Amino acid sequence: MELEVRDFTAEVSILDSEKFFVSDEIFKCPFNQALIHQVISTYLTNSRQGTRSQKSRSEVSGSNKKPWRQKGTGRARSGSVKSPIWRSGGVTFAAKPKLYAQKINKKMYRGAIRSILSKLVCDNRLFLVRNLFIKEPKTKLLLEKLRTITSKKSILIFTDFLDKNLLLASRNVHKIEVRTATHIDPVSLINFNVTLIADSAIKKIEKQLV
Repeated sequence: MELEVRDFTAEVSILDSEKFFVSDEIFKCPFNQALIHQVISTYLTNSRQGTRSQKSRSEVSGSNKKPWRQKGTGRARSGSVKSPIWRSGGVTFAAKPKLYAQKINKKMYRGAIRSILSKLVCDNRLFLVRNLFIKEPKTKLLLEKLRTITSKKSILIFTDFLDKNLLLASRNVHKIEVRTATHIDPVSLINFNVTLIADSAIKKIEKQLV
């Protein structure tokens, strides 16, 4: 199929564009909502560190001696200073480190990304860009170039290599992120309003998703 490719360095309008041939297997797939949901859920679950840890009453430092006798003091009965109802006591049902990793097949993962990319093309939210770099590491210059392509403020950019000027200019903007083509993932693709892919990086993406 053909996609429009825009020149990032030229002072052009959105209508001044050329055509670029891309793989139908990657950018013209049917939308599979169930597959995308499953892959994204697994991806987010695998992103959990699971390192939270609390101390139970058996791990808290302190004596196991009964603080006072059971009856006759006028105070509530108590068996240990490490009781969860005491200050600095243990935690009831204390959280422990846990592994949340789930398995997802590579074929399913690639299929979900292909489906998302195809949906972005269908919704006019994905653009191929030629000369995706800037001469100086200035945020103002980057924003001016991006306005010639899209009016959206949430933009994900994929390049074949990390251009230093582009990276420095974009990191000061919260909703603009620059990545290499090898770091494509389904969550980022759906979180940004627009995705820009360098024409030099498109072959790397197609090779990963075949």
